[in-house]
Parts: sequence; C-alpha cells; structure tokens
Amino acid sequence: MTDLELIPAFELGVWNAWILALPIIVLSALLTMILVKKTSGEDSDLSKREKIVFAIHHLVGIVSYAYTIFLPLKLGTLWFYVGLLSYLLGILVTFLGLLSFYTTPLDKPVTKGVYRISRHPMYVGNFFINVGISMTCLSWIFLIVTVVTIILEHDLVTSEERTCLKQYGDAYREYMNNIPKWIGLPKSRN
Repeated sequence: MTDLELIPAFELGVWNAWILALPIIVLSALLTMILVKKTSGEDSDLSKREKIVFAIHHLVGIVSYAYTIFLPLKLGTLWFYVGLLSYLLGILVTFLGLLSFYTTPLDKPVTKGVYRISRHPMYVGNFFINVGISMTCLSWIFLIVTVVTIILEHDLVTSEERTCLKQYGDAYREYMNNIPKWIGLPKSRN
C-alpha cells in the first residue's frame, strides 16, 4: 500500500482531485446565495481579527481547491476507497446541512436535521470532505491545510454563535446548551 506523500506528483490530468473539489465549489456557491438571501445585507458584528480570520479562511479554501487541479487521485488504492467514503460522508452532511438551513424560517434558528447532532454540521462535513480528498490523493499538504482550516473555523464558529445569540436569544442559548458544538448526541434535557 502506498503511503501519504509530503509532495505528491504535481500534474494536470482528468483524474485529479478537481473532480472532488467541483461539488464543494457548487455547494459553497449555494450556501453563499442562501446566506445573502437570509441576511439581506445585515451589518456584520465581526471584529477586525475575525474579519482577518474569515478572509484567510476563504483564501486557504480557494488556494487548496485550486491545488486540486494538479493533484492526481490514487485510484485503486485502499487509501482512495477510504478517502472516498470520508468524502461522500462529508458531501452528505454538508448537503443535509444546507437543506436544513434553506428550509428554516428566517425568524428561527436552524435546529433540525443534522443540526440535531451538531451546531455546525457544514463545518463537520467540510472536515470529512477535506480529509477524504487528502486520502484519495495521498497528500500530506492537503491534510495539513485541512488542520489549518479547522483551527481557523474555531474562530468563525465563535463569531457565528455570538450572532445567533444576538438574533435568536434564549432559543439559541437553549439549543447551544443541548447540542454539541461539533458532533455528538444531544445532551439530556432533564
């Protein structure tokens, strides 16, 4: 079995990881359209530091998905199949998160579907997607970028939760007290 490579072959090809990145780009565009519709130009409560983290997060995402154009898939390896399973799980979680987000009324926090097991399922889905891409290509660089992304997302979710508390008040506070930040079983309401 081939091991993860620090710097895998860097070549253009049809069977490169861009095939896996394309659905993520489409899902990200859909999320952006939904957010624009739901926020309708509201002012941001982000601090200067949070704005910088947000910009770096987007830049890392753009660069990492551009990198997939040159990152060959390691078809036929065990890593490829395990990575593909992680990737597909991530796509499913992200899509279900988008669906829950889209079908929730504007005046209510999103608490249904995959939001019952995670307050941030789309970030969790993104993690599984990126780990999956790392494994299908045997790329340590992409895995390191995934870790950097998770670190940046910690700040992003803190600001998102602050905004949700401001917008939804006690309803969101109760949700936070019962549902894990990343993933897990809901806490007992007793």
